[in-house]
This record gives sequence, structure tokens and C-alpha cells, in this order.
Amino acid sequence: MTNKIPPATSPHAPSPPVASPLTHFDQSGQAHMVDVGAKQDTHRIAIAVGTIRMQAATLALISAGNTKKGDVLGIARIAAIMATKRTSDLIPLCHPLALTRVKVDFSIDTSQSSISCTVQAETVGKTGVEMEALTAVQVGLLTIYDMCKAADRGMVMTDVRVLEKHGGKSGDWSAA
Repeated sequence: MTNKIPPATSPHAPSPPVASPLTHFDQSGQAHMVDVGAKQDTHRIAIAVGTIRMQAATLALISAGNTKKGDVLGIARIAAIMATKRTSDLIPLCHPLALTRVKVDFSIDTSQSSISCTVQAETVGKTGVEMEALTAVQVGLLTIYDMCKAADRGMVMTDVRVLEKHGGKSGDWSAA
């Protein structure tokens, strides 16, 4: 004889699983890595951007290359590229990708006392590179913060977002 527990009737009982548009949950509502095995390899591109605002004096030091720690933007560029290659180690359930290209650009805006970081990540694969581009932007900005925090602890990182993506089953997308 088996004892079966009757279904919960409490108003606090979990609801039955509902289909979700989110892809990292299975039919039971449990987190899982999405199976991309049946997808076709396609050329995929993602472009992400973010900004760090700082004191004008801090921006002047970076622009002139006069920080005690060296070439802030050069080191931040390398950190951003390295971050794209380690994204699957940092973001749970993110697929490891063989990147074919990573381009990191920094743009200085003296009127806003800010630096923008733009990253273009590319692969030929079964899943997109949005997470790699976003991770690279954030690590690039964090590296600027780390290298300049002794002079300016009030720096603010903001507006990190995907600007566009190309390729894959869902096609192209661009921020409005």
C-alpha cells in the first residue's frame, strides 16, 4: 500500500507550472541551460554600450594619460575583451561560446564628464552574444572605476544596455 499525499488546498500552495516566455525554465519551473543543439550555426553580432560618469578632474587625468596606474583605457579594453571570453563562467546558465571577434571602443564626453564603452561581440554559433557584449561593457567600466577610485570614489556606471543584435532565429533587433 502506498500513501499518497493529497494535493494542497491551501491558498499558499504552489500553483501548477505556467508556460513562460523566459527560456531558462523548464516545464516544471526549474532553472536549466537551454538546449541549443538543434539550432543552426549562424553569424551572430551583439552591440552593447554603457557609461561611467566622473569628476571633470578625473576625466582630465584619464584623457591626458596621467594616472598613477597607467593607460586606463588600454587596460580597460583588455579587461573587457577578457570578460567576453569568461562570460559563461560568470553568468549562470550562459553557454560558452567561441568568439570570432570582439571590438571595444571608448568615447570621452567632456561636456558630460563621462566615458562610454561600446562593445561589439561576434560568433558563428547556435546562440547569441548579447551576454558577452553586456559583460564586457560592465567589466570595462568597472576597470576604469578600479583604476581611478583613489581620485574619485563617486563615479557612477549607468545606462548599460544592448543597442542591437543580428543573426539567429529571432533575426535582427535594434534599440529604438
